[in-house]
Amino acid sequence: MEKRGERDCKENVEGRFPLTFWEVAGASAVVGAFVLGLACVYFTMPASDYSFLKLPRSLEDIQILRNHLEDYTSDYTIQVLVGYCIVYIFMQTFMIPGTVFMSLLAGSLFGAFKGVALVVFTATAGASSCYFLSKLIGRPLVYFLWPEKLSFFQAQVAKRRERLLNYMLFLRVTPTLPNTFINVASPMVDVPYHIFLLATLIGLIPAAYVTVRAGIALGELQSVGDLYDFQSIATLFLIGVVSVTPTLMSKTKS
Repeated sequence: MEKRGERDCKENVEGRFPLTFWEVAGASAVVGAFVLGLACVYFTMPASDYSFLKLPRSLEDIQILRNHLEDYTSDYTIQVLVGYCIVYIFMQTFMIPGTVFMSLLAGSLFGAFKGVALVVFTATAGASSCYFLSKLIGRPLVYFLWPEKLSFFQAQVAKRRERLLNYMLFLRVTPTLPNTFINVASPMVDVPYHIFLLATLIGLIPAAYVTVRAGIALGELQSVGDLYDFQSIATLFLIGVVSVTPTLMSKTKS
């Protein structure tokens, strides 16, 4: 099965690199849409010094953003929300590292309930955007970056086709495969979008809660590693095991 999956990947990717003109044009249009959205947010904000705005790369960056954005969040709530969503979805779509810092920022600015809802929405929207963009132009990139991982993923999906939602939930909740890889590779291994969407929407809630909760107590964090202590990781794995239990039970009965 695995060898056949690898052959399918090679056959599908053959002749698909470099990208065609229309594939590049489609990707450029997506980038242009994000830039236009950010420009609209920028021009509706009051004149001020926004040199502090940048993609967060550390806890210090998050603290600086929070200190500056707290006042804007109360006076220009819609603009801050829209800007946050555009940036988060853009980062997810183009696999830009740092979304964990954006999740921390959501907790520090909006609190637990609103923060979790915002992170789950933007993460799901960004994953969906990445899914469809990958369906358009991602095959050569994924095959050249992760050929063995793609073959493994394809074989696992084929074996679990009847309980695919449970398997995808397990992958989302646990760090078995990187979320970025799942977003990009899912359309290539024939994961239906409705299953991808539901697994993403539900499966990201536990991790979103962990990071948003940490963002509320941002000053107590010393490093990003403090987010995932033993208790948090054990809880995520327990949820993941529960999600695949129906699959394991059906195999036992068979």
